[in-house]
Amino acid sequence: MKSNYIIKLLEKNERLDGRKLDEFREITIEKNPIERAEGSARVKMGKTDIIVGVKLELGTPYPDTPDAGVLRTGAEFNPMAHPEFETGPPGEDATEVARVIDRGIRESETIKVEELCIEEGEKVWMVYVDAYPINHDGNLIDAGSLASLVALNSTRMPKLEEDDKINREELKGSLPINHQPITVTVGKVNGKFLVDPTFEEEKVLETKLSIAVTEEDTVVSMQKSGNGPLSDDDVDKMIDVAVKKSKEIRKLISNGKKTTKSKAKANKSGKSKDGS
Repeated sequence: MKSNYIIKLLEKNERLDGRKLDEFREITIEKNPIERAEGSARVKMGKTDIIVGVKLELGTPYPDTPDAGVLRTGAEFNPMAHPEFETGPPGEDATEVARVIDRGIRESETIKVEELCIEEGEKVWMVYVDAYPINHDGNLIDAGSLASLVALNSTRMPKLEEDDKINREELKGSLPINHQPITVTVGKVNGKFLVDPTFEEEKVLETKLSIAVTEEDTVVSMQKSGNGPLSDDDVDKMIDVAVKKSKEIRKLISNGKKTTKSKAKANKSGKSKDGS
């Protein structure tokens, strides 16, 4: 069976596609592919392909935060993206992806929500972040989180006119951004740790831990998936991996690169696929 072969390779620190255990697949970032959204991004990690759109609407703040804007994150899995996806309301997988993306943004205070208040207790901007996988070949959480961050960074604020009419043709500024969290999911199987698992690799994982890390190397959220146990030492090792890999991925955003191979030689050269 293919799963047994993958496990045997991992035991030898090898992977089916030739990567090292701590290597991401090739990452491609496209900014603002959706013209009608206030912000959007498309991220490819290998064959995994996901698009995220950001929309702003007027709404009422939560009672316990009357002077802050509202973040709502969702994910919709279309059967065209993978045979296991079904039509209908979001299932457990889609809910988990949305929840982890939301937690990384919320717990890191990525958005300066207090600057989205228009009238305390009455009117605020609501930020909707929606993820749509185009093709699923594993690690939707990391791809979706990265696409969400890039989309938020590229979001422009629509003009609010009289009578609360939103003028989406006239954008007055950027969405107020505070931090830049990167989520790295680390999987464990037979004592081995790996990042960016493909769909086939995810099938053999005992457990995985999705870790959101800010630009200050601060861990702001963690989400465990799978039934396998994790010791304190396991968690410490997985955090170390996540912090290290988050630095590499963050360069794609801070340097304005669109494409790169997240491999040792590419990271050392600091060049992307197109030589930028």
